[in-house]
Amino acid sequence: MQVVKTPPSGFPALVLNADYRPLSYYPLSLWPWQEAVKAVFLERVDVIAQYDHTVHSPSFEMRLPSVISLRDYVSQDRPPAFTRFNVFLRDGFVCQYCGSPDDLTFDHLIPRSKGGRTTWENIVAACGPCNLTKGGRLSRECGMHPARKPRRPNMHELQAMGRRFPPHYLHESWMDYLYWDVELDA
Repeated sequence: MQVVKTPPSGFPALVLNADYRPLSYYPLSLWPWQEAVKAVFLERVDVIAQYDHTVHSPSFEMRLPSVISLRDYVSQDRPPAFTRFNVFLRDGFVCQYCGSPDDLTFDHLIPRSKGGRTTWENIVAACGPCNLTKGGRLSRECGMHPARKPRRPNMHELQAMGRRFPPHYLHESWMDYLYWDVELDA
């Protein structure tokens, strides 16, 4: 990961909840500068830090926000959405059968052909080869068992998992609000 002093292309704004914590770590909660400026004018956010870059209109000039916080708190206690991405995040972006990070799909522990449902408790991340090998069989039938028993994570667990995967770049103005061990590049 690289911490940069110059803004990332596109001037994204880091979005913090009203408690000054990021809404999301993975993917990192970023808004395009246009959305950030619109939210400032609609008084939905407060500007915490700014880039040196400005935008102009005939009657207005504004430095682009680099960090904004929502004025209204968004509860993080809601159950996470069941999505392919969140399953991969829960499982650390590795196949639960062989540990490979490549060619990820998801696998039904109890195959759909045998009545298995698409739920947190029945789905694991699996690489393509392992998924094909297991096929429509139960784990006990083919001797393939996931490294961890799948379960529904809460938002705090997904956020903690997301902190294990920092983005490729971070702007220095974001560092006071993110919790990764990184060193600033010169």
